[in-house]
Amino acid sequence: MFKEMYQLLLADGSLREPNDETTQTCRCSAGNEMWCSSDNLKNHHQRYTQFCGYLKDCKVCPLQAQCMRKPPIKTGRQVQFKNDESRKQLSYIDKMKVKIDSPIGRRQYSKRLGCIEPVFGNITVNKGMNKLTLRGQAKVNAQWQLYCLVHNIEKLQKTMH
Repeated sequence: MFKEMYQLLLADGSLREPNDETTQTCRCSAGNEMWCSSDNLKNHHQRYTQFCGYLKDCKVCPLQAQCMRKPPIKTGRQVQFKNDESRKQLSYIDKMKVKIDSPIGRRQYSKRLGCIEPVFGNITVNKGMNKLTLRGQAKVNAQWQLYCLVHNIEKLQKTMH
């Protein structure tokens, strides 16, 4: 019960340590204070604030086995929280959803279905190119340009006859 008293229940049902962004403080599962080791840690294009527990607290903590994989040697428990800027940034998928859901985006995407998708369908199905066979950026670009060249010559031939 002591552990649950100091943890926050998240929407997905998991528990996490409470932190105060204004004072840059955090408390561990046992209620011990943690220090801010980095307030601008960059990891996978996201910015985090990292907190570390004091080694003297973690060594004698009764909840050590529940919140740490191995007994602490150099540092105590470490936790990271996304900074406000990282939380507010939309992913590329979310940006694309917003773009497509707008009236202009719907019109543009419907044009794409009629203009571009048949080209890829022709190249993959009729020409049999479902994967590139060469390695290296220059070779792959050359192979792709050859497929496009064949497609364009075929289109020109159809318009001439």
